[in-house]
Amino acid sequence: MHHSIPERKDTDPRFRWHIEDYFKTDAQWEEACAKIEAGIPEMTAFSGKLADSAETLLSCLQKNEALSLQLDHVYTYANMRMHEDSANAFYQGMASRAEMLLIRYSAAISFLTPEIISIPAEKLAAFREEKNADFAIYDHFFHTLLRQKEHTLTPAEENLLAKTAELGGAPQQIFTMLNDADITFPSIKTAEGEELELTKGRYVTFLESPDRSVREQAFKNLYSVYLSQKNTIAATYSSSVKSDVFFAEARKYGSAMEMALSDDNIPLSVYDNLIETVNKNLDLLHRYVSIRKKELGVEELHMYDLYVPLVPDADVQIPYEEAKATVKEALKVMGKEYSDALEHGLESGWIDVYENKGKRGGAYSWGSYGVHPFVLLNHNDTINSMFTLAHEMGHALHSFFTWKKQPYLYADHKIFVAEVASTCNEALLMEHLLKTTEDKVMRKYLINYFLEQFRGTLFRQTMFAEFEKITHAMAEKGEPLTWEVMNKIYRDLNIKYFGEDIVIDSEIDIEWARIPHFYNAFYVYQYATGYSAAIALSRKILNEGQPAVDAYLDFLSKGDSEYSIDLLKGAGVDMSAAEPIENAMQLFKELLDEFETL
Repeated sequence: MHHSIPERKDTDPRFRWHIEDYFKTDAQWEEACAKIEAGIPEMTAFSGKLADSAETLLSCLQKNEALSLQLDHVYTYANMRMHEDSANAFYQGMASRAEMLLIRYSAAISFLTPEIISIPAEKLAAFREEKNADFAIYDHFFHTLLRQKEHTLTPAEENLLAKTAELGGAPQQIFTMLNDADITFPSIKTAEGEELELTKGRYVTFLESPDRSVREQAFKNLYSVYLSQKNTIAATYSSSVKSDVFFAEARKYGSAMEMALSDDNIPLSVYDNLIETVNKNLDLLHRYVSIRKKELGVEELHMYDLYVPLVPDADVQIPYEEAKATVKEALKVMGKEYSDALEHGLESGWIDVYENKGKRGGAYSWGSYGVHPFVLLNHNDTINSMFTLAHEMGHALHSFFTWKKQPYLYADHKIFVAEVASTCNEALLMEHLLKTTEDKVMRKYLINYFLEQFRGTLFRQTMFAEFEKITHAMAEKGEPLTWEVMNKIYRDLNIKYFGEDIVIDSEIDIEWARIPHFYNAFYVYQYATGYSAAIALSRKILNEGQPAVDAYLDFLSKGDSEYSIDLLKGAGVDMSAAEPIENAMQLFKELLDEFETL
């Protein structure tokens, strides 16, 4: 089915989101911008006065929330309008004006945190006591702020650190320029002699190719380029690690990892425990590698054979209406309240379904408090598209339940929990499909899809997390991070994770050099913890029914009003223990068992 891609104006309105739920007209948007323009100087006027009285502090916090919410609406509307058709110059202009407003607002409120932190503890306590009824809602907010107190320096030192922030971000910027703008890769030749251009975006598609020579060439050609830049990238990454270590020391943290995790108050044990538990279960990944070798029928399994599907694509067409019906059916286990909200979201103009010219690619869930969540899709009737719908609606309903119950102050989600709500929906959809699919090929295809999710999220991201832990610990001891050292660390990790039934090609040693996430240290582990938590919660919901559903809905409605680790504990999953990861591994093992029988 190769339809030509329509212009935005020619798409069916039934499948477009109701963006006018923000602003009926662009003129209303202009009015909102003018209000923000007027509000910014009012914020600045509070600077230097927060310690004057309880009244002043409260008024500043309330004004800031009102302004921030207005800005959310203005910013989200302009950007989502631009995402409908990025070639539309009018909305491009609106989006860049919204961006400028955001920058001005951020600069205007930059005094807020340091000034609250510097109010003497007894004075702040007296303020909170004086206006207890008004300040009660801010308890968690103050707790989060005041945790930073021991890591906040004198005004002069803070000023100095603020000026070094740009230097600290330089390695990431240099890597992005090299990786996105300067690097090009040699092209690939097919057996028919056709030349195919190799790009980072196409790399995984080539690794999934049934033609082995295409996979091998893509692998070797990609890594040959990173190898040719090994000294430059090693110096860039090493500087990034040293910068993490410098800021952690400057702010009096025990390590760079402690500083990264302290933002969301995550205990270090969560990180260590993830690595430890995955390492204990690596025999399961080794077994999956052996199954892969057998299924592909190759003498030697190479690193470039890890992504090719073991079951040729079960070529099923799933039109959007059918995908919707299946997702609804799969999520019935979540009870009436969730199902009603899902139905409402699917039928009330939350979703922009199909591709059109100029529309942003991929998928996301976005929106702002006081309206409702929105979802952007580019649905194309595949199984993958159906999973994307379940995933993004997981995010959307997370926001929906949070916004229903929480004030704007706690309307957001940290990344540690955000992926849980989306992945839990995917896991429930998968369990439903496995329960209802009789067709052998289809079952095998689904199980392979699920196994790959485990490999790509739980195992791969944990391996990345282990690499980051080792490199930062070395820098903290003053040991040099040269390309030879990092290649060796990375090679040893690959040998440990993938086992004996695969040839660890020398090219893979340099893979660390192409991972952009490494420049945002200690971030990726959250994909693996989030995945484990989602698997644990989906199993709880399926096994325990209503009590587990109630605890889960409570988790969805708490937003950012507690620390992530406590939110998950409330839902029945303790990520500082090994159990959720062990349970995810148990499911991985069951899937391997079944795959081998099909």
